[in-house]
Amino acid sequence: MAWAEQPYVIEGEREAAVAAMPAMLRRRAGFAGKMALETAYRCLDGRVGVPTVFCSRHGECMRSVELLADLADGQPLSPASFSLSVHNAAAGLFSIARQDQASHAALAAGHAGVEHAVIEACGLLADGASEVLLVVYDGVLPALFHEFQDCREQPFAWAWLVQAVSAESSDVIGLSWGSLDEDDANVMKPESSTAGAGSEDAGDARQPAGLELLAFYLRRQAELLRTVDKQRWRWQRLRGQHA
Repeated sequence: MAWAEQPYVIEGEREAAVAAMPAMLRRRAGFAGKMALETAYRCLDGRVGVPTVFCSRHGECMRSVELLADLADGQPLSPASFSLSVHNAAAGLFSIARQDQASHAALAAGHAGVEHAVIEACGLLADGASEVLLVVYDGVLPALFHEFQDCREQPFAWAWLVQAVSAESSDVIGLSWGSLDEDDANVMKPESSTAGAGSEDAGDARQPAGLELLAFYLRRQAELLRTVDKQRWRWQRLRGQHA
């Protein structure tokens, strides 16, 4: 909660333990993937048959850059590393380790990735799933890409067990969206967010989208507005105590 009230840049190189996963599979996961897997295991707590949606803007970017460097140097590529450089690597390992045949998806949609992941989860609920595991995670970018960063990239992972709203639901979050008209677009900065006290401006000072939403949720705020590529996303706490 201290981080939510006054967000700081998350740092650290210690890998998540992922003790629930067999060692042979655990060793294949990268740094960011292990964070995602640890979070997924903790959130599901033994449940099976739950569809999963993994959301990461950069995924296994670090592994992909290492493979490209080896290719440029004329070195042979590791088949194991190559197979785990795909965006759904963590989701696939999670499914294999648990021998769970429930559907899984891996999404990347820039700064609006978390919104699209929630829409995907809601679609699965509409198709009949009783609950959906949503895992949002990312890591730092390789040094090669540091000059292109447009937010404070940092390692993080969190998960929600998403369910359709019911009379018993005590905490309900709503998401709506719409295109900005020309006047709004001139007023709003590109890819900006507002969430009451503690909001960050766009650019280098901005938190990754997943952390913006996490801070909104942990602070129990009533509303979070995010603008990405002239699209306005509105998160609301529809039920449950808010600050």
